[in-house]
Amino acid sequence: QMADPFLYDTGERSQYRCFGHEVQIEHIKAYVCRPSFFTDKAVIVIHDIFGWLFPDIRYIVDLIAGHGYITICPDFFKGTDPWKTTDHWADFADWMKDHDPTKVDREADVVLKYLKEQCGAKKIGIVGFSWGGMAVHHLMLKNPQLTAGVSLYGRIIRDSEERYNLLNPTFFIFGEKDHTISYDQIILLEEKLKQYCKVTYKVKVYPGQVHGFAQLKPEDMKPNDKPYIEEARKDMIDWIKMFV
Repeated sequence: QMADPFLYDTGERSQYRCFGHEVQIEHIKAYVCRPSFFTDKAVIVIHDIFGWLFPDIRYIVDLIAGHGYITICPDFFKGTDPWKTTDHWADFADWMKDHDPTKVDREADVVLKYLKEQCGAKKIGIVGFSWGGMAVHHLMLKNPQLTAGVSLYGRIIRDSEERYNLLNPTFFIFGEKDHTISYDQIILLEEKLKQYCKVTYKVKVYPGQVHGFAQLKPEDMKPNDKPYIEEARKDMIDWIKMFV
């Protein structure tokens, strides 16, 4: 029996009352939160395996919107079921086959079009958590419309050297105690980026942090982890502010 890699219990999370609203864009639903003033800067948030309805991800959307960005979290699962805490870990590999984080291009294009044409966005950044972190890494190799990216604890796929030739500035955030991503993989990622990446990038590891650490709401944080969670959030937003 392999341990569930998401070391936070998603069952006992505090509920969250969102500031934003839901929209339908072509074949995708999305959660959008806008700042109170006009801006032509936007950020796409890519959810983890728990999907776009999960309170923690909506909290992140609202947090980024509070920094002055039109922020949107589309349902990259296109109405299919997210992973649930009651699902069996043995089925995860099969579930992943139907939810491939490197097959998000069409949905990303739909959302980019919406942001540009309906919201007047001129600069668009992207952040993603876990499954979403993998999707961000993929999109930062493929989509030049994305001005900057932050990939938070996305498993590192190694299929080719092209994987390191990022199009725009990308920041990779990891937890030191993430047992889905080994420290060796992170070191290798840095070496490969140094070798192949022609744009600004950054890799940072946060002490003592497990997989999923950066998207907890304040009332769900443990006191010892709080400073690292807040630092990772600030780093994420600073990176976006630098480029978007």
